[in-house]
Amino acid sequence: MADLFNPTEEHKVLRDMIRSFAEREVAPQAEEYDRSEKFNLELFRKLGELGLLGITAPVEFGGSGMDAVAAVIAHEELSAQDPGFCLAYLAHSMLFVNNLAVNGNDEQRAKYLPGACSGELVGGMCMSEPGAGTDVLGMSTVATKDGDSYVLNGQKMWITNGAIAEGELGDVFLVYAKIDDRDSRDVSLFIVEKGMEGFELGQKIHDKLGMRASTTAELVFDDCRIPAENLVGKPGGAVKSMMRNLAIERVTLAAMSLGIARRSVEIMNSYARERKSFGKPINRFGQIQRHIAESYAEYMAGRSYVYNVASQLELDKFGHRIDSDGVKLYCSTMGKNVADRAIQVLGGYGYVGEYHVERLWRDAKLLEIGGGTNEAHQKNMTRDLSRLEKLV
Repeated sequence: MADLFNPTEEHKVLRDMIRSFAEREVAPQAEEYDRSEKFNLELFRKLGELGLLGITAPVEFGGSGMDAVAAVIAHEELSAQDPGFCLAYLAHSMLFVNNLAVNGNDEQRAKYLPGACSGELVGGMCMSEPGAGTDVLGMSTVATKDGDSYVLNGQKMWITNGAIAEGELGDVFLVYAKIDDRDSRDVSLFIVEKGMEGFELGQKIHDKLGMRASTTAELVFDDCRIPAENLVGKPGGAVKSMMRNLAIERVTLAAMSLGIARRSVEIMNSYARERKSFGKPINRFGQIQRHIAESYAEYMAGRSYVYNVASQLELDKFGHRIDSDGVKLYCSTMGKNVADRAIQVLGGYGYVGEYHVERLWRDAKLLEIGGGTNEAHQKNMTRDLSRLEKLV
């Protein structure tokens, strides 16, 4: 039966397939890859076999041609088992594949999307810089036109899938940069491949608090020569494409928080039902009941918000910024708080790795920072709301 969370039979089948895959193959490897801080490339490529790496990309370019709700389902289900692995998936499927599918031309899509959708290529997106994170228009990476090429100079930081193994770059990236003879607010978008002269891996980021199964790196462009046909869209015309893709990024990041919250509620509920203290299950005690009940209610509130926004989101249109910011603002903190309560319910067992909630809690924190900080969402939403006379 159709509902908000599975609006069609196709969505329900998709959810059942991903949940089964995630429980069977993603969950068992999560602790190992978190400890080793490695990206599970073999498992990632299985997502290509399932049609998930190009979940929103057009069928004619190797994708599955599905909608924003399908993307949310995938991220909720994968994140419930391993948020770090899911973050690598998001950087590839949303930040590279969906971005290029919506904003690239047919030649660019035909060249890169089939390999990205199959898993042959691992992609990512480069926006943040060492001195310009939330202030994306303050980026200093510059592209200079030189004949039939652009020459790119600068650094990008905190790039997911930047290094798919120690010392090994990811395969292909969408890179935001300014063209040096244009207005300082004009941003352009370029496709950069591993192997292009002047494109190098900087430092791989180690010892992260969470999301350790998702590799993060600095990428360096030192007189990196890019063919002019690798410009996506028009020179200086990437701000709209950037904002359009930020909407689906933030909605799917919010869906990751849903996965964390749901798994945390399931774990604390099961534990509290079985664990006894003073002769009765601890879910008979008011303090524990409050943790469980409030966590479930907050998860369901966030889930309803995310799926409602996703159902209205058109991937090739610009809009819904208040609510794409809003779902991430609410759900990122909600997911972290629910994981925190799960640790509290489990006590000492929650503080160690056996019950998984300490990893979920560590992973949850990144979602208040990555894809736009919560402070940035508050600023954007307040500015947009100030233009409205009525909310509905």
